Amino acid sequence: MPTPIISKRAPIYADVPDEKWNDWRWQLSNRLNTAEDIEKVLPITDSERKALQTQGLFRVDVTPYFISLVDPDDPNDPVRKQIIPVAEELNAFTSMMEDSLAEDRHSPVPGLVHRYPDRVLMLVTTQCASYCRYCTRSRIVGDPGQTFNRQDFEMQIDYLKRTPQVRDVLLSGGDPLVLAPKILEELLTRLREIPHIEIVRIGSRVPVFMPMRITQELCDMLAKFHPLWLNIHVNHPNEITKELADACDRMSRAGIPLGNQSVLLAGVNDCVHMQRELVQKLTRIRVRPYYLYQCDLVEGSGHFRTPVAKGIEIIEGLRGHTSGYAVPQYIVDAPGGGGKIPVTPNYMLSMSDHKVIVRNYEGYVTTYEEPTEYKSHDPKTCKFCQNKRPEPGQTGLTGLLDGDKMFIKPEGFDELHNRDGIEHRLKDENKWKPLGIGSGKSD
Repeated sequence: MPTPIISKRAPIYADVPDEKWNDWRWQLSNRLNTAEDIEKVLPITDSERKALQTQGLFRVDVTPYFISLVDPDDPNDPVRKQIIPVAEELNAFTSMMEDSLAEDRHSPVPGLVHRYPDRVLMLVTTQCASYCRYCTRSRIVGDPGQTFNRQDFEMQIDYLKRTPQVRDVLLSGGDPLVLAPKILEELLTRLREIPHIEIVRIGSRVPVFMPMRITQELCDMLAKFHPLWLNIHVNHPNEITKELADACDRMSRAGIPLGNQSVLLAGVNDCVHMQRELVQKLTRIRVRPYYLYQCDLVEGSGHFRTPVAKGIEIIEGLRGHTSGYAVPQYIVDAPGGGGKIPVTPNYMLSMSDHKVIVRNYEGYVTTYEEPTEYKSHDPKTCKFCQNKRPEPGQTGLTGLLDGDKMFIKPEGFDELHNRDGIEHRLKDENKWKPLGIGSGKSD
């Protein structure tokens, strides 16, 4: 297997002893966050200077390790674009939102997002090792005034204890791996004390921004809380160094399954050939490509956005052209809080009552004959159907398929179609809007 490159230190760090360079606390305390700091490592452009000198812009912090991956002679370096702001962040765009995923609307207690029936997102910090310029949670992440306190933590734990349908907790933020080790261990211990929580997941870019944080001591601690899963966040092959590979190896040997979540970013990774190299390099270091996200409609990210068609093109160039294990799901995280929606190329071309027509990645078209005699699954005799877990208010399409419901109505549907009362409603037009008309912002 080809050995990933060892990252180079920027010249300014040439005299830093290895003991310090490989200390994650040193990396955190020596992050760069001003134009003056960054210019010591690489020349900055006029656009970058304007952004770095703008008050109120989303926080800038970059570890010495990660900025050393930037080619100082390339103003379009893909690593650089992810961490150094440009003037385009100041531009508004159509449908731009502060909380594009409506997470705040799905938070029963501070820092806990319960969007899906059986799992929750637990925001445990607002701090990161470095800050991605397209951050979905830029409304709170990086802001010292938005930190979660002990009272918030206790409210989160209490909610989980009294919500037995939750079996899966995803820790995110911010980045859970920047927490003090004792706090992280306490958090995991408290979650493991709740009987109905089956798995814990961690979403972290720390292994990419600061791989020296993934010590053997940390891996041994995490291994006490299995089943525990971890997703990292690599967007470009240049981020896959020997240091990251070694960090992933330590986690894998501790029994932690690893996945990767990427965001599709214009000018960074919107190339099918680059994406193929990325997913193949990830699988070589035992990280399974999991999601490729369409860039969210968050403020400041307009210059990163691509058409959805670009994501479809990338999946077309991966499916069949590399291992199926290396093909991520392409996801649109629905604006307004609809959750993650997979988007795929159309491989099914047509169907009848006895045959489907499908095509492969080469354009080979074939038919699949449907069975003429199929004894339908009987939910009345199936022990799994009889013992299915209830999903309060969220049965969705499965509720239709199971026969529990015949239709799903949008909010306000009955009121809109109540013809007897329409004249009464129209008397005050300022208080009534037809379904689907609004400001474009999530409410």
